[in-house]
Amino acid sequence: MNKQDKIFAAETQAIGDFNFGEKTAEVFDDMLDRSIPMYSELQHMLKNIAAEFAENGTCLYDLGCSTGITLASLRDGIGAARKNVRMIGVDYSQPMLARAKERFACLPDAERPQLIHADLNRGCVIENASVVVLNLTLQFIRPLYRDTLIKRIADGLNDKGCLILVEKVLSDDSLFNRTFIKFYYDMKRRNGYSDTEIAQKREALENVLVPYRMVENTELLKRNGFAEVETFFKWYNFAGILAVKKCSA
Repeated sequence: MNKQDKIFAAETQAIGDFNFGEKTAEVFDDMLDRSIPMYSELQHMLKNIAAEFAENGTCLYDLGCSTGITLASLRDGIGAARKNVRMIGVDYSQPMLARAKERFACLPDAERPQLIHADLNRGCVIENASVVVLNLTLQFIRPLYRDTLIKRIADGLNDKGCLILVEKVLSDDSLFNRTFIKFYYDMKRRNGYSDTEIAQKREALENVLVPYRMVENTELLKRNGFAEVETFFKWYNFAGILAVKKCSA
């Protein structure tokens, strides 16, 4: 399941838009491990937060669940806290969902997360949720649809439920942006990516991944139903944000 990511290794290939199809799904676990800073620790943080906010008899949603890595971490955290929570993963990529299904195939039917095929640009059903996770997902949603998605999440969360958001972010100052991107690419080189791979992936993501500034993400959350917003993780141009829903009157 953990094939090495060599998608952008060939120098002569034509570079199209990045996608989450079969080739990406085959190497996605390796791609995340080598491309996302402190990914193992970040997964640990996600499961700790989820276990803290999850309530018995509610649902936990992982939107953009890909191959199920984060769902597995969340399930581990919820199980350790001995909470009865229905786990639901949503993704628009059928190859990603197929690998998530493989990941949980050894579990009894009643313990497997429910996997749903849906395009988050067109919304999704969120009901009786205590926790919703967007782990490196919102940045791939078209900006035009982000308010609608966040509002739908807030509407589907119970009072004091939380949204855990992890994103690439922009700085307010262009100097910081350039510096942080430099540090990020240095990390990717340390993890075995060549300059060719880094440059070609950046080109492929150019019109697909659209990051916001921290203040833009905070404003997005607050205007769509979240009362408290706090940063729980920051590594140069990556951030983790915890948002808690307003209590109904």
